[in-house]
Amino acid sequence: MEKVGPMEDPREHNQRGWDMRVEDGDEWTVPVDEETIARARKGDWEVVLTPMKPVPRAWFGDIGGKDLLGLASGGGQQCPVFAAAGANVTCLDASDGQLSRDRQVAEREGLTIRTVHGFMHDLSCFADASFDIVFNPCSTAFAPEVLPVWRECARVLRPGGILMTGFYNPVFFVFDQLAMDRGEVVARHALPYSDFDLPEDERERMLADDPTLCFSHTLETQIGGQLQAGLQLTDMFEDNWSELDAIGKLFDPFIATRAVKPD
Repeated sequence: MEKVGPMEDPREHNQRGWDMRVEDGDEWTVPVDEETIARARKGDWEVVLTPMKPVPRAWFGDIGGKDLLGLASGGGQQCPVFAAAGANVTCLDASDGQLSRDRQVAEREGLTIRTVHGFMHDLSCFADASFDIVFNPCSTAFAPEVLPVWRECARVLRPGGILMTGFYNPVFFVFDQLAMDRGEVVARHALPYSDFDLPEDERERMLADDPTLCFSHTLETQIGGQLQAGLQLTDMFEDNWSELDAIGKLFDPFIATRAVKPD
């Protein structure tokens, strides 16, 4: 694992980190199979914003013919399902490896998915009011700032458009991750948390297991930021890991929200 210097752009580091995850076969980089696409074509489909709970279908309505942006949603998992269900799908991701997974499924299944390389805080390649739905599975933990993300989402959504996003409950980052790996729960970090704030030797040990850097943000920026961008929160749920770790046994560490841009 190459070292991460304190002046390195974390977005560029995480871009490379996700390419490495693709090479390693991380679970969030494994494309959906043919059966999943076949069911989606018949209207039988589900996707996740967080590790386990399917997003309620009522959050979407009828996506047939809708313009949908999968924001930091590469990996060949959600966007191909949306395309098979009839949406006009664009996938934006910083990782070329992740985008290649969507192109792989599109070619295999005869689907149309537009793939765009970029960072989630800068959607300047899209005009105002370009999309009916923005779908953002857990990814803001890999962005050093989240308020620009919500402002851009609000800008590219049409009136009445929907933003769905999943993110970590910031309390998760209070706890020492290395201690958690030993099955211990140790409150250590002040919020907002950043992997950049760790001592270099400790950060390198963490990166040896996971090549991406994480940032906690706060509920004020995660939820309040959506409201400040002019969106209206309409629903939410909490979720956990498929296999509970020491923190997951205490509370659900993930939150998903649905917000609408007013007409």
